[in-house]
Amino acid sequence: MKNIMLAHGGGGVEMNSLINDIIFEIFDNDILKRADDSAVLGEFKNLAFSTDSFVVDPIKFNGGDIGKIAACGTINDLAMVGASAKYLSCAVIIEEGLDIQTLKDVLNSLANICRDSDVKVVCGDTKVVPRGKCDKIFINTSGVGEILVPNIGVNSLKAGARVLLSSDIGRHGGVILASRNEFELQSELQSDCKSLKGVVNALISAGIKPLCMRDATRGGLSAVLNEWATASGLEILVHENKINVCDEVQGICELLGFEPYELANEGTFVVAVDECDAQKTLEILKSFDENASEIGEILDSKNSRVIIQNAYKSRRFLEPPKGELLPRIC
Repeated sequence: MKNIMLAHGGGGVEMNSLINDIIFEIFDNDILKRADDSAVLGEFKNLAFSTDSFVVDPIKFNGGDIGKIAACGTINDLAMVGASAKYLSCAVIIEEGLDIQTLKDVLNSLANICRDSDVKVVCGDTKVVPRGKCDKIFINTSGVGEILVPNIGVNSLKAGARVLLSSDIGRHGGVILASRNEFELQSELQSDCKSLKGVVNALISAGIKPLCMRDATRGGLSAVLNEWATASGLEILVHENKINVCDEVQGICELLGFEPYELANEGTFVVAVDECDAQKTLEILKSFDENASEIGEILDSKNSRVIIQNAYKSRRFLEPPKGELLPRIC
């Protein structure tokens, strides 16, 4: 690898190689190498910390905008380690010429999500760059949250655990793909972009102890499951007919040759729980989204792979995403 390609930001094999072979090597430490969505701070065992940058194109889309996704992205990353977000930072890089009303709209979207999620924006930074040096606006948010349940992560995955999805998949990636200038497809499809703080807190309040959670953003469901399989050394079996894909997403995928399992989500997460907690978990997830489902299980096998089975019991490998998928989806 001599040069960075768009594929290195796509959430698949190339991005994992960039992170594992370069970034983790340079910043090597035990907290970072856990590779969770948020860092659990060793010296402050009840605190989690996360950061993310957002460069979505277009900056406004059906169901949200770059401000909404910036707030949801960091709040959700904290939720995935069992942390309830408390404080966010907001740093913006603005291109000269951006309409002031657009800036206000984006920041109001971010503020509204934080307000609804009981999160305060407490610090930030602003930079303005010349025309052509960034695309309208880029946002970075960092967040601090209080850990409600410890030890949620890939290290807790084990054979016999059940795998559940909080909603249908591919909505955000489908919306961004349909709105790109090269396609401009007419669709009423809405992004799933939303805060997951409420549903995760409901699971924890009900006594559910998730083994592992991950929001299925870049690389989608396929990326999450393959990361879990690789990190745990276990085999994961999922059932195709249990994974909900709406008609609009399915149509976009069939028209343009995409795989719905690889499309990004911004308000859908994957959770692994003990078998005894699966039914209760599903009931709580369905109370927030009727499209939630139990999709599979972790097998007692050391094959480190993901198998997907269709309604006729035929099986195939669910490969990790490769190449350039949807650049700048978040």
